[in-house]
Amino acid sequence: MPLAPNVFWNAHDMFEQGVEPTILAIGDSWFWYPMPGGSLLNPLARMVADKGHVILAVGENGAEAYDYMFGKYKKRIEMLLDRYGKNLSAVFISGAGNDFAGFNDLRPLLNPDCRGASSAAACFRPDAEPESIGWLMNKIATSYRLLIGRIMVSTHPDIRIVTHTYDHAFPTGRGVFGKNSRWLLPALVDAGVPDPLRHACVKTLIDRFADALVPIVATDPVRIRRVDSRNILQEKDWSNELHPKGKGFRKLAKTAWKPVLEEIGLA
Repeated sequence: MPLAPNVFWNAHDMFEQGVEPTILAIGDSWFWYPMPGGSLLNPLARMVADKGHVILAVGENGAEAYDYMFGKYKKRIEMLLDRYGKNLSAVFISGAGNDFAGFNDLRPLLNPDCRGASSAAACFRPDAEPESIGWLMNKIATSYRLLIGRIMVSTHPDIRIVTHTYDHAFPTGRGVFGKNSRWLLPALVDAGVPDPLRHACVKTLIDRFADALVPIVATDPVRIRRVDSRNILQEKDWSNELHPKGKGFRKLAKTAWKPVLEEIGLA
């Protein structure tokens, strides 16, 4: 499917067409995924096209939520908000998946030896410990709160901020271009997580992230929306451990995002 004509991946191309963004999409590979079928942003752009919206993407594959306000994307995000904020109708946010998807991110969250575990919860370090799921979710939530706060002070009172929960990925070991993944399965295998519990471990992480978004949305439920995109995709809908196929992204957009975007008048 060709890329939607109303989404831009850099400001230069947007300038060339003489348009300005009405939606800023701050995101990771779920917005930037370059494989056939495109990313989640492609079907979302088509949904908002009838309302005349233009999307400008900022971020890249591998972006972490921490980077949006503390790292490499901070200056660019602030510059774009200062330049376009007053004319934006919405900001989409996709972040946190890369904060725990990678051997060096996931492995520290797991216990040293999970071979005797009988549940996914038993595979993870207690929340009271450093580098636990609780510690990580607090770190992610801090990044989200700061980013959302920065968006709110740079935009008008009617802005809509939309984020999402991802879906429960399958630790199959599949990477990009047929290569072995370095994201989920290697860490689970190294920790000795029994095969029947591996998908449940990933589900635990996604569910904890979804829960971490709830109190953030509750601070301003009119302007902030959480798209709950869990329990939509089947294993056949995934291209690899982290990314759905094009049809998977389209399924997520239609099933989870579209009702929210329609409710807030973007689609």
